[in-house]
Amino acid sequence: MELARIGATPKGGVARLALTDLDREARDWLIAAGRAAGMAVRVDQIGNIFLRRAGRDATLPPVVTGSHIDTQPTGGKFDGNYGVLAGLEIVRTLNDRNIVTEAPLEVAAWTNEEGSRFVPVMMGSGVFCGAFGIEHAYDARDTSGRSVRDELARIGYLGAEVPGSHRVGCYFEAHIEQGPVLEDAAKTIGVVSGTLGLRWYDCTVRGLESHAGTTPMASRRDALAVATRIMQEVVALAERHAPHGRGTVGYVNVFPNSRNVIPGEVRFSMDLRNATAALLDQMDVELRAFIDDERRRSGLAIDVEAVAHYPPCPFDADCIATVERMAAKLGYSHMRAISGAGHDAIYVARVAPAAMIFVPCKGGISHNEIEDAEPSHLEAGANVLLHCMLEKAGVAGSSATPSAG
Repeated sequence: MELARIGATPKGGVARLALTDLDREARDWLIAAGRAAGMAVRVDQIGNIFLRRAGRDATLPPVVTGSHIDTQPTGGKFDGNYGVLAGLEIVRTLNDRNIVTEAPLEVAAWTNEEGSRFVPVMMGSGVFCGAFGIEHAYDARDTSGRSVRDELARIGYLGAEVPGSHRVGCYFEAHIEQGPVLEDAAKTIGVVSGTLGLRWYDCTVRGLESHAGTTPMASRRDALAVATRIMQEVVALAERHAPHGRGTVGYVNVFPNSRNVIPGEVRFSMDLRNATAALLDQMDVELRAFIDDERRRSGLAIDVEAVAHYPPCPFDADCIATVERMAAKLGYSHMRAISGAGHDAIYVARVAPAAMIFVPCKGGISHNEIEDAEPSHLEAGANVLLHCMLEKAGVAGSSATPSAG
């Protein structure tokens, strides 16, 4: 609730886009909280923050948890933020109990996970894990033309550490589910076995602006009429490739956007997802074939740019089993789950064993100002996370069984 005051909206949500002044304020708040808990701070060249609690053996790679603190323009309090703050709460709990781990523990706050201001999505973890180069990320610009590099420097988070040089022993990420499955099944913990693959595209359809009243239908070069057919196909693709197919058009820009002018240009996003690489690739083939047909049929110029792609990500079997075992040990109802959303854990899984812990969110609603979660569920997720991290890090000099909450 304290972090959610930074960028709070009148409807009870949070608008704190990556690398804005509000993001800087939230980063400063997080670092201050980490230092108050005795943690050391490192920031890398893409702005990822690592808060470190020392272990008995400093030579061991850290057991890491975390997520992100940037939000959507109409975001909620819990998406991403819960995972970072659960890690902070774990450190405070261990401090309260005077428990020392063998390996160090770290809490990571990854830069620009949401991708709502800068593309590619999951930028900080993507650069860290080598999914794309840092110069590619630096050159990304928002709608005002501001670059990632310049905005990192402006807010004071253009760090010195080379991304990827930071060791990770294993990684657990706690997160609200952002869907209705756990709530519908009356389960407290989602043991996430993997995530859907994703393909993002930017599409531009170019026609010709003309008068809405004087231009006969047969003579029109209506960019929006063609664009809407493609948009409908995005949804139809997902329905044809059920049950894990997803198809979304979330951003549309119409030019000149005047009531009585036939649109001359339409720019829009396309988002495809599925559970296997083969199905996702097939959706891509079918989408591109449909667009080729629209070019021939309409005679309009249609440009498609692929702006993000990651394949379905299976998480580490041992880490998954650890989450499942700790949920059972603590007496929480649980079930296996697949994430339809992208998370930083997807990229971290490329360089270290990783898994995720889901807790329900009310009504399955996320990316919305009314996003909410039960305190008891948040506590349960933090407790499972705590015990997973303790098992992997090892406990020195104590047999206590703490709880985060």
